[in-house]
Amino acid sequence: MTRTLDYAQRPAASGRADSLVIFLHGYGADGNDLLGLADPLSDHLPDTAFVAPDAPERCGVNPMGYQWFPIPWIDGSSEEVAAQGMARAVDDLNAFLDQVMDEQGVPADRTVLVGFSQGTMMALHVAPRRAQPFAGVVGFSGRLLEPELLTDEIVSRAPVLLIHGDQDDVVPPESLPQAAEALQEAGVDVYAHIMRGTGHGIAPDGLSVALAFIRQCLGLEEG
Repeated sequence: MTRTLDYAQRPAASGRADSLVIFLHGYGADGNDLLGLADPLSDHLPDTAFVAPDAPERCGVNPMGYQWFPIPWIDGSSEEVAAQGMARAVDDLNAFLDQVMDEQGVPADRTVLVGFSQGTMMALHVAPRRAQPFAGVVGFSGRLLEPELLTDEIVSRAPVLLIHGDQDDVVPPESLPQAAEALQEAGVDVYAHIMRGTGHGIAPDGLSVALAFIRQCLGLEEG
């Protein structure tokens, strides 16, 4: 049985949403942590609603925040428990995505997933395995889990933008080319941006690149 995810939201600035951005937060954070990105983005995406769910579990090392699944090297959990948590979170997230797109009246091809860190891991795992492709996926500072399975399991191919800080000491910058290679081998169009001098976070240049990509995915930019 799937768990219902609480979420924060920001309605479309125009009052009429014809597209949707769903933020997936990182380990130990919550939906509000990323929903603040709607402030600089909404001026350029006036017909876009923004939604940011809380992950389904309280974080093992930060009970004020949430986790999509345990991380053994941080919280001491076993690999088996982490894998089980991931599988359950995938089901929870898929149910949430169906729910929120229905509530907003926005189809998958007008929806963009934007993940950070563990949220990127969820986005890159879930999106290619859904029957209906999203308009696009933006992954900040994350990695592709189980890349060896992707070619056999992929069913839809939304374009993906990977963004990573070159000073990231939490998720190694090498995770970006590794993810890009596996995604491209599975037939996905991949774009990439390196945030120079940036650690495990989102720098202004990275957000600007993400905005341009989102606008292009939604047919608001030429090229």
